[in-house]
Amino acid sequence: MIDTHFEAAPAVKRPFYRHLYVQVLIAIAAGIALGHFWPETGADMKPLGDAFIKLVKMIIAPVIFLTVATGIAGMTDLKKVGRVAGKAMAYFLTFSTLALIVGLIVANVVQPGHGLHIDPATLDSKAVSGYVAKAHDSSIVGFLMNIIPTTIISPFVNGDILQVLFVAVLFGISLALVGERGKPVTDFLQAVMQPVFRLVAILMKAAPVGAFGAMAFTIGRYGIESVANLAMLVGTFYLTSLLFVLVVLGAVARYNGFSILKLVRYIREELLLVLGTSSSEAALPTLMQKMERAGASKSVVGLVVPTGYSFNLDGTNIYMTMAALFIAQACDIPLSLGDQILLLLVAMLSSKGAAGVTGAGFITLAATLAVVPTVPVAGMALILGIDRFMSECRALTNLVGNATAAIVVARWEGELDKDQLDRALAGEVVPAVDEPATAQPAA
Repeated sequence: MIDTHFEAAPAVKRPFYRHLYVQVLIAIAAGIALGHFWPETGADMKPLGDAFIKLVKMIIAPVIFLTVATGIAGMTDLKKVGRVAGKAMAYFLTFSTLALIVGLIVANVVQPGHGLHIDPATLDSKAVSGYVAKAHDSSIVGFLMNIIPTTIISPFVNGDILQVLFVAVLFGISLALVGERGKPVTDFLQAVMQPVFRLVAILMKAAPVGAFGAMAFTIGRYGIESVANLAMLVGTFYLTSLLFVLVVLGAVARYNGFSILKLVRYIREELLLVLGTSSSEAALPTLMQKMERAGASKSVVGLVVPTGYSFNLDGTNIYMTMAALFIAQACDIPLSLGDQILLLLVAMLSSKGAAGVTGAGFITLAATLAVVPTVPVAGMALILGIDRFMSECRALTNLVGNATAAIVVARWEGELDKDQLDRALAGEVVPAVDEPATAQPAA
């Protein structure tokens, strides 16, 4: 089995401008400047961001399949697969619910929509009709049925993360059950992993270009001015998400023996990539790689991280309850405690039904409001213009939540190398995702 742990080795110090996170930061700043001063030209940069996200999505399916299949194939106890999945789902349900509650509490305390006095009859419901239609198409049963692919090959064509995960788990279990006869296949898959992860590193070279194009488009198309009109909501959402990461996830991290701030620093390249592209999928392959290098076993990372992308949406859940209460406050619609509890319960279910759908945050909000008649669905038109800016915060919070989940579940399962984690978070032994490993594999 490929050993993803690395011993310390003398590192060659590179110029600061050759680090991926520095290049992405510079690209984001350049994109903001272009979009602000030359908005039409900035909006025309959209293909650069779209092309990079497509490049990354191209490699996601092989990365998940190889990581999960080889990880499970190496397990001697197949009961562990169900145990890891069960612990991960318990973690996801707990913290997704906490995120919904936090959003509800903050919106009640701050009341970002208070004083706007919007008449619901004046809102343009046509602007959000497309999202409402997609929300009606989303259901728990439909979502669960969609996990089963049409053929064993179709997930690799469609790029559906949960379908790829489903096939990988079944294939990995099959390899484990056939024992020594499956060893040549397992060895082959492990050998394929090396060039696949090298391809990931090559694709990451284009990250600054993608971040530049996506940020230039966002600012050029929507303008910084669009945030100013609803600055209270945007600022409250960003601050709430930050507090959730530092306080809630910070407490979980401390209890499990690591620092949330060090973890955030460790995954800074992935966070900047998400910030620049507004897509958490752009960071999935390298996040999985980094969690393994931080001491979490391959099998746990392979199950927890891809599943978390659909079920552990902390940022999205904070957004849902906060946005719903903002619309009610802006339209002067009082919500009783019973109404808010109903909103919370519906959001818990709808957040799973729309998981994995493009624009899931906005679609999930539409699905929730469609069931809670007190808050008008047309009120979503109030926040449509700033949703792009809020989606970045949703994705950033989701990413930190999934990184935390991978380490916590690995520790619960006894599959975490604590010494390796400490050295990784201290920045000692783990090579950057944009360069080859300079350290030697551990014996």
